[in-house]
Amino acid sequence: MNSFIPFEWIAAIRFLREGRLQTVFIISGVAIGVGVIVFMSALLSGLQANLFYRLLSSQPHIVLERPKQQVTQLRVAEPGQQLLAAVQKPPQRVSSVDQWQKVRDRMRLRKDVLAVSPTVTGPAFVVKGSSNQAISLTGIDVDQYLKIVPLHEKLVSGSYRLTNNDIMIGTQLAEDMGMQLGDKLRVATAAGASRTLTIVGIFDFGNRSANQRTVFVLLSTAQNLLNLVGGVTSIDMTVTDPYAAEKIALSIANETGLNALSWIATNSQFFQGMNAQNMSSMLIRLFVGLSVAAGIASVLVVSVVQRQKDIGILRAMGGSRGQVMRVFLIQGAVVGLLGSLLGSAFGFLLLTAWRIGARNPDGTSIFEITPDPKLFMYATLIATLTGLVAAVTPAIRAARLDPVVAIRG
Repeated sequence: MNSFIPFEWIAAIRFLREGRLQTVFIISGVAIGVGVIVFMSALLSGLQANLFYRLLSSQPHIVLERPKQQVTQLRVAEPGQQLLAAVQKPPQRVSSVDQWQKVRDRMRLRKDVLAVSPTVTGPAFVVKGSSNQAISLTGIDVDQYLKIVPLHEKLVSGSYRLTNNDIMIGTQLAEDMGMQLGDKLRVATAAGASRTLTIVGIFDFGNRSANQRTVFVLLSTAQNLLNLVGGVTSIDMTVTDPYAAEKIALSIANETGLNALSWIATNSQFFQGMNAQNMSSMLIRLFVGLSVAAGIASVLVVSVVQRQKDIGILRAMGGSRGQVMRVFLIQGAVVGLLGSLLGSAFGFLLLTAWRIGARNPDGTSIFEITPDPKLFMYATLIATLTGLVAAVTPAIRAARLDPVVAIRG
């Protein structure tokens, strides 16, 4: 049976078996390092996926708006001074996107756009008795807006439906105004229009400010209240690749001449935080990997010292430098492989324990973690290569030993 096994493998396995305690310790060290890396990687991926979902499910990927109004005024030049132009922006009024129907139809023809929904947004007040509160009134096309923001998933009570007399409000606004489903709420705008609407849904965006200020009504209702009959203030879109939203927004802005604001631009601080988190995680994984490599290398260096006579005998019996080198490279690879397999199992146990223990007060999971099988495959491959690379220096040292000197010890 052994005649089919290369000599290097036989010697490598024998060296590992003879130093059992030493082998067990180094494989355990590799397993712990790989387990920590697997656990951290899966946890970070799950956390980021959850954050991105919460962020993307509460806002459009791209918002098209009319360009800001600007007025250029000339200053009166003083004697001996040059005439200068001062650009002063006037107060921005609620105004409609020009020919928005054509823009909407053009956007629907783009292959990188999944959904398009016209929206009317403007300031208003909700009034109940002597209490009032400023809000952001948003008029939507019920069917189309659902493809932009899954409002039905955000509802904590009520149903996703809107007629000309209905309104959906956030949990914080409902608490502040002492309102509940079925109550009447009067909405008034600066245009002098007002209307009494019935609360048919209460939603939770997971953001206090959004839950306090944002309300949703039918598109035609918002148009009437904001004196914008037939117009829309923005066109909301969902794109095929959310992470390419900034590039797509730039393309659309050049095509339409409108302001195209992507979710990436409006959440720049969030991305900075994610980048910092990724950098920290990468550094931690790097140092853990270096520790694993240093541990394997140190054990194999000790093994070379302990096995000098064995190495000398192997060389005296006709073993080449290449064969001796391969013996220790195989040891490093085997240690890395076994450690990575045990570490992957350890990491999976840590993730399972985290899913069981990390719960919200209501018993639901804080966020879902679905380990990618590729993560375990990459961890195994990288740990094996790390073991192989860590064994290079000890292997070279063993190959350079003079057989006579080595036998004499």
